[in-house]
Amino acid sequence: MMNQDDPAVVAAGAPAYLLLLDALVLTYPDDEDFLLAASRLYGAYAGVFAQDEEQAKSMAEKAMTYARRALCEYDDDACRLVDGPADALNNALYSDYDSDDIAVFYAFASAWAGWIQANTDDWNAIAQLSKVTTLMTWVASHDPAYDNATVQVYLGVLETQLPPSLGGKPEAGRAHFERAIELTDGHNLMAKVLFAKQYARLMFEQELHDRLLQETLSTDPHFEGLTLINRLAQRQAHILLAESADYFE
Repeated sequence: MMNQDDPAVVAAGAPAYLLLLDALVLTYPDDEDFLLAASRLYGAYAGVFAQDEEQAKSMAEKAMTYARRALCEYDDDACRLVDGPADALNNALYSDYDSDDIAVFYAFASAWAGWIQANTDDWNAIAQLSKVTTLMTWVASHDPAYDNATVQVYLGVLETQLPPSLGGKPEAGRAHFERAIELTDGHNLMAKVLFAKQYARLMFEQELHDRLLQETLSTDPHFEGLTLINRLAQRQAHILLAESADYFE
């Protein structure tokens, strides 16, 4: 699916896989692999193909539920840690877990980030950003290029959710976006699009904004594991570039 270069094909076909995964989870409720697969697909669909805000919220909620169940099946202590203070979570990650645990924590953090993105109108959701950042930072400490450097993209977005006056760290976010581009030799086009959308718009840097989007549109999107994401990035780049003059007016 990630190598499909026509998003419309994925949008049409993905619901069948969602139903299949729901059935597999129902049949094998303790299977971490099925739970994680369901979480990833529901999260991806919520973020890209959801028809409206309510559907996005519903699917993000389901992705989060599946990811939490997978984490709790994987490790009871981790299940409790993510509900506790950020400091305790941070300390435990670095003392009790290692690179063998990356996959499940990253999947949970990804679902959590998607859930927050779908609920940005809820300050209780926004307040949970620090723990998602803690998890993603820990993953990046073990493997900076994890998931085609998408872990860096997540960190970039997390640091640019808020302006500096409200606790955001846009320059830290910029560094993560640039790191993602560097680690993938520019092949992760979503890193460039979100760099433009999250950082350049926040900091009102039109020249940077337009350059990143033009580079995205002029790059061949075909790359192992990133083709679908890159096609979606180019689709979003067209929209953002068309809005540029009005946005920065």
